[in-house]
Amino acid sequence: MIQSQTVKNPVKSSSPSNIIPFSEFLGSLKNKMKLVFHTRADVNQLSLKRGLPPFAMREIMSVNPLSVGIPKEYGGRGGLIHENIAVLAAASYESLALSLTFGINSALFLQPLGKYGQEEAKSAVFKRFIEDKTMGGLMITEPDYGSDALNMQTSYTEKDGYAHLKGKKHWAGLTGWAEFWLLTARQKTETGNLQRDIDFFVCDVNAPGQQIKVEEIYENLGLYMIPYGRNHIDVKIPAAYKLQPHSTGVKLMLDLLHRSRLQFPGMAMGFIQRMLDEAIDHCNQRFVGGKSLFQYDQVQQRLSRLQASYTICSAMCANSSEKAGIDVDLVSHGMEANAVKSVVTDLMQEAAQSLVQLVGAKAYRINHIAGRGTADSRPFQIFEGSNDILYAQISDGLIKLMKRAKESNLYQFLKNYDLSEKAAEYVKEMTNFHVNFQMQQRKLVEMGRVIGRIISLNQLLDLAEKGFRKDLIDGGITMLQQEIYRLVANFSFNNKTEVIEGYHENSAWLSFVKA
Repeated sequence: MIQSQTVKNPVKSSSPSNIIPFSEFLGSLKNKMKLVFHTRADVNQLSLKRGLPPFAMREIMSVNPLSVGIPKEYGGRGGLIHENIAVLAAASYESLALSLTFGINSALFLQPLGKYGQEEAKSAVFKRFIEDKTMGGLMITEPDYGSDALNMQTSYTEKDGYAHLKGKKHWAGLTGWAEFWLLTARQKTETGNLQRDIDFFVCDVNAPGQQIKVEEIYENLGLYMIPYGRNHIDVKIPAAYKLQPHSTGVKLMLDLLHRSRLQFPGMAMGFIQRMLDEAIDHCNQRFVGGKSLFQYDQVQQRLSRLQASYTICSAMCANSSEKAGIDVDLVSHGMEANAVKSVVTDLMQEAAQSLVQLVGAKAYRINHIAGRGTADSRPFQIFEGSNDILYAQISDGLIKLMKRAKESNLYQFLKNYDLSEKAAEYVKEMTNFHVNFQMQQRKLVEMGRVIGRIISLNQLLDLAEKGFRKDLIDGGITMLQQEIYRLVANFSFNNKTEVIEGYHENSAWLSFVKA
């Protein structure tokens, strides 16, 4: 059997006596969110403002939600992935922006610091998180090098025990808000060239010589609670605050990003469930033509897809809880991580769009849960790897594995690949064809969409074996089979159309209308 080099890390259930049970911890967080978003303020109004009122963040942070990303020896709950995912899900039911704030802190700062940080940095930073309720984020993206991270121009030189970083970073969530940042840079050689590898540094903006200048705060379309902007980097960071990769900095970055992408289902889980609950409530209460919307067949079709998305996302959460532990090296898990991130974010946007369609004109308001959800969920398909790019990477990885296995028939490969072996029989008729290894880029993207959903189907079947509710599993299987059938048909269609740049000539419709 072809292996994806997956190492399972069973969910740990034991807790030391000084840490409260997770159910109690999660309940306290939910109570605080209810207090902030429903009792003391209206979440619909808070979502229209930039940032969060001080009282809101103070109340939420009082239960130390970020402790789920901190090792036990530093006062945290242990960095267990299932706890991280559950916290993200609880937050995203109320506020997708709050959930993303937690996700940025845990997956993009605390987890990599815990795994790769030096002792001096870990002890000092984790203490601040636990005692002062501080926050941290990650800066990779640069104004001229968005998805081309390997060519970033932020550089550093080393002298007298410090690394001097210079450059520009933008679209880092929590810009101007976080006290700590993981900064990425490439070392500058004596000749002025930049080395290929990437290094990570922990920057404390409150420390001397480490202030980051915010040059501009962006007016982002959604996720109003989270500040984004452009940052000028000119900081000197102690050597002890440089992360120590196990091999190379590029592999450190891949491990970090793959683990983060595998935790996206946490942010999607509560959000999709909220869209589903809102849709069911609205359709039961809204009457058209003498009967509730709930009784119409087309409405049932939309609701069933929403419910299937909820089930598929549940399978992803369970899968990531077992596979994405901090102690697991996820460098080689790009296929699965990219599939999870891209498919679940597509499901998030579809869920919001369906709720808007079901509610109608009232939902086309930014202070309505559906309108806000549409704007807030859309960037998830872009950041941490645009879905188009991730789908193409999935296909690239698939082709490499098929070549290595000397197998060109897609079905024959899938039934022997551990990420799809259970799902293969459910899609046999759709995938029993030979793959052209020299396909166009657009075909790579289309094929990636297919493979992403087959991997999702495999995770769904894993969840079914654990005893998850069968009627929900059946709905999820049906939806994924329908999606795969449609996507395979699209992939099979021969489309080589290209844009015509000089299209203005002889193309004004009005000149072809008879007077």
